[in-house]
Amino acid sequence: MSKEDEGLLKKQDYHAISNEEDAILQLRSIINKNNKGKTVDNFQNNFFTNLVKSLELGNDSEVYIDLDQINDIRYINKHFNNVYSNLTYGSSYFGVVETLSDWRKKQWMFKLPVIGWIYRIYVFMLSRVTPRLWGLKKIYFLLTSGRNRIVSKAEILGRLVYCGFEIIDCKPINNKHYFIAKKTREPLKIKPSYGPIFKMNRVGKKGKIIGVYKFRTMHPYSEFIHDYIIKTNGYNSKGKIKDDFRTSRWGKIMRKYWIDEIPQIYNVLRGEMKLVGVRPVSQVYFDSIPDELRSIRLQMKPGCIPPYVALDLGVTKEDVLNAETQYLRDKIRRPYFNDLIYFFKAIYKIIFRGRRSA
Repeated sequence: MSKEDEGLLKKQDYHAISNEEDAILQLRSIINKNNKGKTVDNFQNNFFTNLVKSLELGNDSEVYIDLDQINDIRYINKHFNNVYSNLTYGSSYFGVVETLSDWRKKQWMFKLPVIGWIYRIYVFMLSRVTPRLWGLKKIYFLLTSGRNRIVSKAEILGRLVYCGFEIIDCKPINNKHYFIAKKTREPLKIKPSYGPIFKMNRVGKKGKIIGVYKFRTMHPYSEFIHDYIIKTNGYNSKGKIKDDFRTSRWGKIMRKYWIDEIPQIYNVLRGEMKLVGVRPVSQVYFDSIPDELRSIRLQMKPGCIPPYVALDLGVTKEDVLNAETQYLRDKIRRPYFNDLIYFFKAIYKIIFRGRRSA
């Protein structure tokens, strides 16, 4: 029996269990028995409930119980693919990872003045940047064998979705994150992005899909859990995803000062965007815009500086749409000077009024 087969449990192991509470206790017992003595007695019952329910989808459903930390696996995607290939559709995968946030809680040196920041930079460069740099990457994994990797919650969940799983639940318990994922579809074929600059598909003039460039502000593989995080967290009053854990700490700073949008100058030089205009948005967001605004939007190129900054309006979705509507009407009325007026208004608000990105 291969290592990938060792954790498989058949649903028939549970056929004699009469109720959900017994199923939870039985599952806890099996996990404690078969995973090198690592106990999980303090797990929240609803977490086990979700796992038990996931076994009810079919007579041949299975669950792969894997309590070896994902951080110690050299080829994470390959490991997920092995689990995937050993499961039938509708079966579940139960695993554990120490996320970046879990790891930070144990770093007492971070609390020290000056030394703490030096240590942060050292760890960031060694453990998070080096494993992703061509050339240094091989040396890093040769020395560490891929053990004790620092990975974010967003990256692990994104890798699972990338490899064909649907995220059912993910809970922090005792400074670890335990997840339940279900095999629901084929793995994705597109190549994930790791570099400091990445491309997003956005709706451009006449509905053409253009690749808009930005500095990376999210953890790797974050793009693959967009639907999951919307379903789980929803939107806040500003029209942004609520409690979006995909954005890194330094990414939030870059967004606040619009640093992440500097690469869009390349889109301007290519003639796909202009300096001032409605923001380039995803197809999903575009489809949610009122019909009248959509039709006017399609007549013009999107821009780097959004109208709501120049007009000093709020950042809720309604405020942004109102600002775009006013900008587009002004643009039709004065096509040659409107962008120049909005540009200087925006610069004034940013420099002298301290206007920042949402």
